[in-house]
Amino acid sequence: MSYKYTRVLTDTTMEDAEARIRNSLQEQGFGVLTEIDVKTTLEKKIGAIIDGYRILGACSPRHAYRAITAEPHIGVMLPCNVILRELPEGTEVTAIDPVASMSAVDNDELIEIAGEVTEGLKKAVDAI
Repeated sequence: MSYKYTRVLTDTTMEDAEARIRNSLQEQGFGVLTEIDVKTTLEKKIGAIIDGYRILGACSPRHAYRAITAEPHIGVMLPCNVILRELPEGTEVTAIDPVASMSAVDNDELIEIAGEVTEGLKKAVDAI
């Protein structure tokens, strides 16, 4: 089982890819709760130089509520991360597969919810 779903947007800047995935996530009922500019953070904290790398913490409030109701400690595994990574040919957009991560928890209801979230994230990535 893969833990991620990836698409490469050729000849696309990271900024354009980010705007597109944010819009697509919103269309699927997700919002972005957190943003981490990994490139800038690593350079500032340890002097490491890497290509562009951003993490967006996406959340579907409806699904988050259901997941927390089904498994009160599941917040340690939320939100669903989507990364943007600069490549020579464009920008890679990768979303977590929540089924893979939630499989660590023995809760069938949670796996069902994770399946719905996985479909939404895949649709968001495919639509950009």
